[in-house]
Amino acid sequence: MSILTIVANIHAKPDQIDLVREELEKLLPITRSEAGCIHYALHRDNINPAHFIFYESWESRELWQIHMNAPHLAAYMKATDGAVALFTLNEMTKL
Repeated sequence: MSILTIVANIHAKPDQIDLVREELEKLLPITRSEAGCIHYALHRDNINPAHFIFYESWESRELWQIHMNAPHLAAYMKATDGAVALFTLNEMTKL
């Protein structure tokens, strides 16, 4: 099975950038220690500080789904409720 690549785009509301960044950064050490996580990197756009991207690699979609249902991700969603203007996620396979 191919490695699953995830590209998640998070656009914080202009007045919520710091909150969203802090909450995203909390996910890094926990997620990196999860089963199946190969790579989990957070980036911020150099021009638009409200735009964040997670670039992730997972051993399988099933293990990524466990991550998506993990308590720390639910805590992030609760903490940032109303603070994110736009969220898009792409599941991808390296060619």
